[in-house]
This record gives sequence, structure tokens and C-alpha cells, in this order.
Amino acid sequence: MAKIIITVDLGGTRLRAAQVDSDLRITKRCETLTKAHEGLDPTLQRMKDIIREVLPDDEAKVIGIGVSAAGPTNPKTGVVVAPPNLDGWHDVPLADILSKEFGVPVYVGNDANVAALAEASVGTAKGYRDAIYLTVSTGIGSGIISDGRLVLGKSGIGGEAGHMIMVVDKNTVSTLEKEAAGPALARKARQRIADGEKSILVEMANGNLEAIDSKMIGTAANQGDVLAVSIVKDGAKIVGLGIVSLLLLFNPEVVVIGGGVSYIGDIWFNKIRETVREYALDDEYWKDTPIIPSNMSEDVGIIGAATLVITQGGRKRVTKVAKNISVE
Repeated sequence: MAKIIITVDLGGTRLRAAQVDSDLRITKRCETLTKAHEGLDPTLQRMKDIIREVLPDDEAKVIGIGVSAAGPTNPKTGVVVAPPNLDGWHDVPLADILSKEFGVPVYVGNDANVAALAEASVGTAKGYRDAIYLTVSTGIGSGIISDGRLVLGKSGIGGEAGHMIMVVDKNTVSTLEKEAAGPALARKARQRIADGEKSILVEMANGNLEAIDSKMIGTAANQGDVLAVSIVKDGAKIVGLGIVSLLLLFNPEVVVIGGGVSYIGDIWFNKIRETVREYALDDEYWKDTPIIPSNMSEDVGIIGAATLVITQGGRKRVTKVAKNISVE
């Protein structure tokens, strides 16, 4: 009997569900608005409804449900700890709720961890036992795979590289996310323009500095705008320094980076690689460790949530999953 996995991608704006086969191919999908402002119970009901829309006629084929959720989750207990942009969600035992409703095992994971599983099963990191995935967008998330398994920690909330502490301006304590994610790039660009520096960003934003975002900065940088290039390279250097710390701690085989800021392209990636080469303790840490862009689509959460089921919440080695998958 063909095995089917039901997956859910729980976002602050969109709620998506899909039916996925054992080769991690999406065979049916459905989407609705999350409407998180309505609170916990209505959102839970929408989730149950959308899951029913993708259930097969023969529900006995379903081997489990996987859920990708933004923010801290505990995959060991299936509790959504504190997701951003979801009103009323705090310490919600989502796995228990859905398991009781549908009678199958349910696994819940942080969206970055889930994305790392997708990368390791069918994406850029397939075939690697030790991999680090970073998503650099509105925030910075990460998923770390060591010896084929997710690094989770005692309560399942480990591996949060985006919140690594750093000191800037000699005595200001900050984090990787606060200094290098998309909003940080925009904030720094606005400040420098306000201080008198010239940039085509002003024209691109029609004079409204608050409209400047990381996508706009990336476009300007790729057109050679001096300020935008400087902002992009400064942000990339900070990401590179964060990666150096991760290389020293985990000695991965590959580093994969996704998220909106990564779409800036070569000017950003090249500065990251340059920084890693300059600051790593020894070239052994980076010489055979590619730092490469993700090749996954927006379905990364759906595919990763299916992998979450197959690996039983990340406890089993994802490398075994990858070997058994034949992707066209």
C-alpha cells in the first residue's frame, strides 16, 4: 500500500497543507489565509479543515502528519512554544491536538529545522551527513544536521544560530539577526542616507526612506551603487563571521543559505566566503566546505515537514531518508 504523509506549513499569513508521497513528491495541496489575529481556536479549526481537504480517500494510507511552524517549537513533545505573528499561541500541544483529531502520529518542527531536513533529503545538502542551513530574510534562522541528525538540544529548541550573541561598537550587545538580517540592512541604509550619503535608493524609494528594504538594497548594489554595495558587504561580513563560529563548532561538510537576502547573489555570497577564509582558524575548516545558495522553492516547508515525519521529528538520520528517495 502506497504511503502518504500529510504536511502543514503554518505561517503568520498563509496556512498551507499538502499530501506528499514516499518520494517526497507533492500530490495534492491546499492553501488558505491563517487569519492569526482571530486567535488560537479559529486558527486550529482552519488547520484541521485544510488537513481534511488533502486527506486521501483511504485514510489508512496516511502514516503521519508533519507541521512546520515559525519560531521555537519542541519536536520532542510536539509543543509550539512561542511563534511570532500567531496571536494566542504559547506552549500549544499541537501534536497531541492533531493526533487525537486524526489518529496518526504528528510531528512539529521549527521552520528552519524543517527546511534543513528538506535540504538534506532532496535539496542542495542531499548526501551530506553534516550540514548547516541558514535562512537570512526578515530574521535569521538555522537548522544544523550533525551525523545525519538534527541538533535539537534537551528541549528541542537548540541550533538557533541567528540569535548568536555578538558585541558591536565595542560595548553594545547584539545578535547576528539584529545586525545582518534584511531589516538590519534597511535600517543601516536609511541611517547613512539620513546622515548625508548619496544613493540611488532615495530615487528607488520615491523619496520615502521607510520604503527601503533589503530587496531594494540588493538591486541597487547589483547596479553598482556605492552605499548599497557597502551595506551588502558589511552585512555579508557579519554573516560570514557567524558562519566561522559555526564551522568551528560543528565542522560541517556544507553550508546552505536561503531566504530573501540570499537572493542578492554573488556580491553577498562572495563577501561571506572571503570573510570565512580570512577569519577561520585554519583552512581545513573551509577548503572543502562549499557555502552555497539553496535550490529549494517555497515548498521547502511542505517537503521538510514530510521529512520530519519520516525521521520521527529529526531523531532518525536524514541521510537514510535521502538514500531511499528517487526524485525526478
